[in-house]
Amino acid sequence: MTTMTTTTTEQPRTRQRYRPTELETVPAVNALLERLGLGRLDAEAVTAFGGRNDNWAGPATTGEQVFVKTVALLPDGDCPELERALSFEELASRRLPPGSPLRSPALLGADRAAGVTVHRLVPGARSGAELALDGEFDDELCRAAGRAVGTLHGLGPAEDVDTGEAPLPPLAWLKALPWSAVQERSMAQIAAWQLVQDDTEVVAALHRLRDLEKTVPHGPTHCDLRFDQFIRAEEGAGDLYLCDWEEFRLADPARDVGAFAGEWLFHAAYSVFAPTGEGEGQGQGGGTGQPGPAAGFGLTHEEIVARGSASLRRHLPRIGAFWRGYLECRTPDAGLPERAAAYAGWHMFDRLIATAEAHATLNPVARAAAGIGRTVLLDPAAAARTLGLTLPASSLPASLPGQSLPTASLPAQSPKAPSHPAPSLSKGSSHR
Repeated sequence: MTTMTTTTTEQPRTRQRYRPTELETVPAVNALLERLGLGRLDAEAVTAFGGRNDNWAGPATTGEQVFVKTVALLPDGDCPELERALSFEELASRRLPPGSPLRSPALLGADRAAGVTVHRLVPGARSGAELALDGEFDDELCRAAGRAVGTLHGLGPAEDVDTGEAPLPPLAWLKALPWSAVQERSMAQIAAWQLVQDDTEVVAALHRLRDLEKTVPHGPTHCDLRFDQFIRAEEGAGDLYLCDWEEFRLADPARDVGAFAGEWLFHAAYSVFAPTGEGEGQGQGGGTGQPGPAAGFGLTHEEIVARGSASLRRHLPRIGAFWRGYLECRTPDAGLPERAAAYAGWHMFDRLIATAEAHATLNPVARAAAGIGRTVLLDPAAAARTLGLTLPASSLPASLPGQSLPTASLPAQSPKAPSHPAPSLSKGSSHR
């Protein structure tokens, strides 16, 4: 797709839109719109948001502003991604009261056989990824995001919701990538996977995390939470929405909490040098572009670590604001903060793999990000305290240490001495 850029004369803002796929190649789109009484899309007026799925945003001939997306069908004609998304819509319609902190764009219709959905387009939509790059995903908005996610996790037991295991992290790939995956990935992505596969401690920690997930309480979980799944109306001044429910299922809610924390860790690592990069984001929010190929090149290891440590200190309050909002809407189980920290560590690897798509080699900042992810994943209890993911004292088990680490610190990379304070990031956490 070709990038289309827009700017304002008052203040340049990050906004990424793309030229959509030709509508003539996907006749099911206008066919569904006509069945819904919405007319047809105006091919000259529509645009597209980023994402791996084809999508179209703009006016139908009746004047209704719509967002249309297609998802892939399986060879047998089934469409599990669409079924999961529709299961969220059904659950939300039954259990979310008016004025709920959790909002999602209104569903206007769907074609299960073609894998097409139509939502009402959020007016003036800007993604959380765009807002973060512009410094507008502030504490207040993070608290609102936390309230939304806490409300989602508090929807309670649900029938007709997928109970299958979430696909990430893919345990089979920790041993070796299938040949089909190798053929589809860049050299930098293969190198990123090798960082994970060659680290026996990381592989063991990810296996433990997946095993632990089977033993903890499950609830309605987004399972694909990233900045670009949040969108804010009215050019970033209106209500906050959460979208893209194709991975929705009953799972460990710590996944979503950890993903949001991991987004800020990733943003802290990359924003020092280049745009954060979220080229495969999907939905009305879109992506934020890949980090520049020179990110970190020419800098010493010590300079990278020092800049990253300072950036981390600036961004930690965002995670704390999210967590405060979350606790306003839900009381989690005592083990959730530690599991969430572990998922945040995995999220760092997941994001650096995704952002390596357009590159031949991993840049130094990507390796530093992997080092942070490793640190967090291998000692999630200490990382949870550093990230501010702590429960009120009244709900803590007596055996859980109460002391917190210095704000600028992360737990040591080795899991052999988890009870000792970690060295500061300035002393080195780059994954080499």
